[in-house]
Amino acid sequence: MIARMSKYDFVLFAAQSEDFIARLRDLGLVDITATGWEPSEEDRQLLLDIEGTAKASEFLRTWRADEAHAALVGEPFATGAEAYERYVAAQREAAALRTEIDRLEKTADELRPWGAFDVARTQALAEQGIVLRYFSAQRNVYDKSFAAWSEQYTLSEVARTDATVWFVAVTAPGAEVDLDAQEMKAPAMDVREADRRIAEAGAKLAALDAEFARVAASEQLLGQYAASLKERLQGVRVTATAERAADGSLVVMEGWAETETSAKVDALLEEYPNVVYLKSDPTPEDDTPVKLRNGWFARIFEMVGDMYARPKYGTIDLTPFFAPFYMLFFAICLNDAGYGAILALMGAWMLAKNRKPGMMRRAAWFATLCGLATVAVGLFCGSFFGLSLANYFPSIPFFDFQNRFFSIALAIGMVQILFGMAISIWVTTRSFGFRYALGSLGWFIVLLAGSVAGGLPMLNEAWVIPGFTTSSPAFYGALAAGAVLMLFFNSPGKNPFVNFGAGLWNFYNNLTGLLSDVLSYIRLFAIGLSGGVLALVFNSLADGFVPEGANIVVRILIMLPILLIGHGINLFMSTISSFVHPMRLTFVEFYKNAGFEMASRSFDPIRKMDQTNE
Repeated sequence: MIARMSKYDFVLFAAQSEDFIARLRDLGLVDITATGWEPSEEDRQLLLDIEGTAKASEFLRTWRADEAHAALVGEPFATGAEAYERYVAAQREAAALRTEIDRLEKTADELRPWGAFDVARTQALAEQGIVLRYFSAQRNVYDKSFAAWSEQYTLSEVARTDATVWFVAVTAPGAEVDLDAQEMKAPAMDVREADRRIAEAGAKLAALDAEFARVAASEQLLGQYAASLKERLQGVRVTATAERAADGSLVVMEGWAETETSAKVDALLEEYPNVVYLKSDPTPEDDTPVKLRNGWFARIFEMVGDMYARPKYGTIDLTPFFAPFYMLFFAICLNDAGYGAILALMGAWMLAKNRKPGMMRRAAWFATLCGLATVAVGLFCGSFFGLSLANYFPSIPFFDFQNRFFSIALAIGMVQILFGMAISIWVTTRSFGFRYALGSLGWFIVLLAGSVAGGLPMLNEAWVIPGFTTSSPAFYGALAAGAVLMLFFNSPGKNPFVNFGAGLWNFYNNLTGLLSDVLSYIRLFAIGLSGGVLALVFNSLADGFVPEGANIVVRILIMLPILLIGHGINLFMSTISSFVHPMRLTFVEFYKNAGFEMASRSFDPIRKMDQTNE
């Protein structure tokens, strides 16, 4: 459900604004509207520093994971700001050293064929008129041409491999050398000097670990500094977007608090000097922030809904309604008890590792519930790592997914669409009155009647309802009632003939849209079937590589790697599909028919950054 909100309008002296924001931050219950904020250059630097502290924390986790670094102990810095500044400087220096090492290593690879030589001596020879020119050539070309080249130039081979020869030619200054070879720039150092510089840069890079050890020892201070930057950003956004009045001496702010906790806000405002406030209920014109308050089960699936948007304030939170469908759709798409068991065990492991409330614990519950649902559906359909359980338990009547689920997928889609339409009718009735829902009710009656009279017998001939078939008067009466409502009562208060024309147009659009919506649910059948077929293929592939007459040890050694790799790939791909496609059905088909409206903002009170909203 959506938490009820109370709206506040604050008027106070501009000189009080920073202290007032600090008091609200300590309270941690008020969301101040800060729309239209355009960051200045200083604000952009603040945002970069916040991002930089987050990267610093991530770097320290990776850096500390190295066993060589774990033993390093450094002295903490005096403040978090100093720790961050030294971290930034050390990272900048480390990046420059890594770039220099890469350049030197490339240079060393180029110098290695020339070996060790005295650079100063070659320069002295050049001053005396003896110039060394450096070349490389393909080995076969060099060997074939060496005799001819030697008649014109003084050549000396330096090194060779199976493919390349490196050699020098002794010439006079400015002389032209015409050889079928690649001339190289005269080396400014030899490989010994390059290796020395690489070692020197590596030593400097290693020495920076002492600096990073000090930053790691200051991690708590660094976290406090990051929190202070985020709190400062809160204040910057609020003060930058607050409305100025009375030549800038007054500040007008808009705030929001949960009605449930608004008494604490009222108490603070009553005690705070020189502030005038108005408290009211939100109106449809307000950009009211949204906070969800759901039970344990629905709260797990809020992470799915948040990938699209929060519901608009004043509408209905659809999370409790789509959560069971989503879990069922996931299980149908994965559709294997073995895969579901692995997913459930992974979720249980994540629950054990993440005991504190938060996003990771919700994700762990999400994986566990979806895994358990997959186990149930997989056992119902008789699939376990691609094996058909019907071959091992012939007395159990497993569901034939491949031959029977196509039409059931369409039926499930129709059920969810009708459920969404019923929610939309209820929300419209609650918000505007029953007469504004009559058009939607007409569509609901027509679709429900067609599904009951025509759809149920298609699934099972025994499900025919006596007196309500496609040829019964009751069926035609329901169609007529629904048609009247959707053609003549779709826009209350307008001319019936205008409504009729609009109803015909809506009939065409809705009919094609509904057909597309229902057909979208075929993906449940297709994805479930494809994952099962791939599992069967990997089983057959593993069995096909086993020689005839092989004993159990040989069979295991051959089959196990193929099964682990094959089922691992299939589990990974099928899990992604099982996560994405039910989400698509939720956001497109269900949300559309349930009349979902998205909110533009979530409830985010200014608060101390060590507090949470959990």
